[in-house]
Amino acid sequence: MALFSKVLVANRGAVAARVLRCLNTLGIPSIAVYSEADRGAPWLELAGETAAIGGAPARESYLNADRLLETARRFHADALHPGYGFLSENAAFATRVEEQGMRFIGPAPHWIDAMGHKTRAREMAAANGLPVGRGSGVLPADPALILAAAEAIGYPVLVKPAAGGGGIGMLPAKTPADLIAAVERAASMAERGFASREVYLERLVEKPRHVEIQLVGDRHGNVAHVFERDCSVQRRHQKIIEEAAAPNLDRSQVDPLLASVAATMGRLGYDNLGTVEMLLAPDGEFRFLEMNTRLQVEHGVTEEVTGIDLVAAQLRSAAGQRLAEILPEAPTLTGHAVQARVYAEDPKRFLPSPGTLREYTPPRGPHIRVETGYCAGREVTPHYDPLLAKVIARGATRREAIDRLIEALGAFRVEGIKHNIPALCAILASEEFREGRVHTGLAAEVVARTPAEAKP
Repeated sequence: MALFSKVLVANRGAVAARVLRCLNTLGIPSIAVYSEADRGAPWLELAGETAAIGGAPARESYLNADRLLETARRFHADALHPGYGFLSENAAFATRVEEQGMRFIGPAPHWIDAMGHKTRAREMAAANGLPVGRGSGVLPADPALILAAAEAIGYPVLVKPAAGGGGIGMLPAKTPADLIAAVERAASMAERGFASREVYLERLVEKPRHVEIQLVGDRHGNVAHVFERDCSVQRRHQKIIEEAAAPNLDRSQVDPLLASVAATMGRLGYDNLGTVEMLLAPDGEFRFLEMNTRLQVEHGVTEEVTGIDLVAAQLRSAAGQRLAEILPEAPTLTGHAVQARVYAEDPKRFLPSPGTLREYTPPRGPHIRVETGYCAGREVTPHYDPLLAKVIARGATRREAIDRLIEALGAFRVEGIKHNIPALCAILASEEFREGRVHTGLAAEVVARTPAEAKP
């Protein structure tokens, strides 16, 4: 018996393709929605039914909650999968889905709300014994109180939106002279990106690592971890290379942390997939950053080293299955996997590069996995995130996975736009990355020393 009678996938591109493939494997009928810009896109062929939902701008289509819900009712869907991005972490939308008698494939709306506000999430983590770095609550308007909050934390500090993520609105302040301007700018960016001007401060850690913990929960109070990923290689605070497991970590240090986080979230009743993101400082201390209540872009590397289909786990959890049915055996790690995100962007400045894909031939081969929503002739529009594809390589060892990924990226044929493949290859081939000496500033360091002639 199918877990659901029909699922509407409220997303696009590689995200929708990934979810649709899983639905097909599980024998669950599907509806794919598309904007005017995505009419005729290749991933729509994976769906049982398709529906147009509006114009190219996301606010007219993929962010149009009324249109999505009306389409789900019209096609008699009993569940909705939000993918990641767009409305995947919108508690109000999830509530409306549930109120209309459908299942939102994600955690209960109250969890989305609780973890969507970063200062409340930090307070919850601290109250339940998870390591949390120095930070503030939501900043008041009074400049004197803002300066006092920074003094209590200690410079340098990082100004961050309380209601959003993805690197938007994150600005450093190394001195009091920098702080007030950074707060005002971050608040303005947060208002545009998340409809909230609330910002807060964290102690700025120089050259940290970004390590995240994959959790799988059920609706019966059970949570297990599926190991960790390293997502340290970033540009503009956004991940571009991820791997599992995290390199150069002492299992005697990280395994108790994984168990502690899973036990804490189980005790609190977390009920679907989620990812706890931690900062690993150069001093070896982990600090809670935030929790994402959705499927992560980088989930594929975890799937490659554990053999667990995380989208299927998400669906089974949403359908009410118990953890013992979702994960019948304790997860184990086998080999290593590394993912690179291929973007339509300038490889030196990391600025979007929309245009038409005159040639688009992703790599193929054993131990290589490509997630994409594009094909030759399609236009990369400025309306959406410029992610073209995720390329994942698996190997028996980390070095083998890295070498396979470099080879795969070298075989990726993209013409008609600029792309970041040269930057990705330079990072993967760098001595620092190959030795596992990763940190959040590594991408900028490598790209800065890469010759200009390495551009495509």
